[in-house]
Amino acid sequence: MTIDKNAQLFERARQVIPGGVNSPVRAFNAVGGTPAFIARAQGAHLFDANDKQYVDYIGSWGPMILGHGHPQVLSAVQAALLEGFSFGAPTEREIALSEAILKLMPSMDMVRLVSSGTEAGMSAIRLARGFTGRNKIIKFNGCYHGHADALLVKAGSGLATFGASSSAGVPSHVVQDTIVLEYNDIGQLEEAFAKYDDQIACVIMEPIAGNMNFVRASTAFTRRISELTKEHGALLIYDEVMTGFRVALGSAQSLYAQQITGFQPDITVLGKVIGGGMPMAAFGARREIMEKLSPLGPVYQAGTLSGNPIATACGLQTLALISQPGFHEALHAKTGQLMAGLKAEADAAGIPFSVDHQGGLFGFFLLPELPSHYEAVMKSDKPLFNKFFHGMLARGHYFAPALYEAGFVSSAHTDADIEATIDAAREVFKTL
Repeated sequence: MTIDKNAQLFERARQVIPGGVNSPVRAFNAVGGTPAFIARAQGAHLFDANDKQYVDYIGSWGPMILGHGHPQVLSAVQAALLEGFSFGAPTEREIALSEAILKLMPSMDMVRLVSSGTEAGMSAIRLARGFTGRNKIIKFNGCYHGHADALLVKAGSGLATFGASSSAGVPSHVVQDTIVLEYNDIGQLEEAFAKYDDQIACVIMEPIAGNMNFVRASTAFTRRISELTKEHGALLIYDEVMTGFRVALGSAQSLYAQQITGFQPDITVLGKVIGGGMPMAAFGARREIMEKLSPLGPVYQAGTLSGNPIATACGLQTLALISQPGFHEALHAKTGQLMAGLKAEADAAGIPFSVDHQGGLFGFFLLPELPSHYEAVMKSDKPLFNKFFHGMLARGHYFAPALYEAGFVSSAHTDADIEATIDAAREVFKTL
């Protein structure tokens, strides 16, 4: 009899790790079934404990923009390993990576390297509060900025009302200064600023919300946020953990700057691609804001592994490779090929299906039209998605195991990979 090593590993893991996983979505709770335990990866492919091969469309949730095991990245990391794992002291590569990031991000004069997107988002909000001397923050329903207490908030019952904690263990007073609004709703935004005016420290947002699949902020919405934060002395924090260097070389803010004259966020949060698969994130802003950080200023932030020498080597080589001329244009075309193919097969099978993509980031919905906010996303057909997910997984194509997560294409995906995925989708759509 064939032994399912994935099932064996999952049972073993559940004895020692809550839910058998170290990040909830990996448990497959949203889609059901046993998660694949990955043994190795190469290029655009994953191999599980049973040695089953998958075309990978999660890419470690974004960092693997070059695919797995890129030889030049591996070489850089191996060289760094020989020099030492961690020092707890400054290194030249920290400076080089910071310089590389700032060269591509004109909204930032200085940057602080950290170890995770959650840490970067939490620190950016603390910095905004310290700079403005205000407490209240605005976030949007469906946007995810890490699991810091003040950000684990669900929407309130009315316009511009304070939300309630969405996690046990978060006291109500911790989220009392967090205002949750609907994404792409200019009216709610204006109401919140009219009501709280000079109490608002910042607005934090994803320019393309990747945790409700793929939902773009409209140009009008983005323009109005920029105007209101400036008028009321608040800061605009752009959470580009997912979009940073993945949707464009200048990240999502460069795309909006092409549509809105003079547009720049005040603080930017980065992650994923800048580490190339290693634990690495960052936040940056113009000099007068960043100089409020310790040791220069009164806003405290620290981290033993911040600017880790292995992670900086990985990130530096990744940024160098994706900065080559035409890289993002080719990646965008490749992602568009996948989206167009899935859309055509769904249409042929009579399945409601809408798609969007930018650079190497994509999303699809089992809806006739693209949603613009969280409530519309929630109308997508979850049971149908689960059937699609398992049908594709069985055929060797690994999409995100949750209806509300965006997907990722890398430069390692070939035309053959994408055509194989489209062919598999054709079979699966017929079963739906």
